[in-house]
Amino acid sequence: HKEEFRMKQQFSIQGMSCNHCVAKVEETLQTLPGVQKVKVNLKKAKGMVKFDESQIQSDQIKEKITALGYPAEVIE
Repeated sequence: HKEEFRMKQQFSIQGMSCNHCVAKVEETLQTLPGVQKVKVNLKKAKGMVKFDESQIQSDQIKEKITALGYPAEVIE
């Protein structure tokens, strides 16, 4: 069954100053293959991404966020 590939990962995201930044990160990540849900919290400077590990990895998501101009790290 598919459930085993569903992964929830938290990321710390630096440099977001407003809701426009949040929307940019959320909308961009949702276009990635395998990403099912994205929830970014501006105040906490964190993002939660639910994704299918068979299609995409945490590091690729982190790199995508960082490429938008918001340095990101995977939170263990």
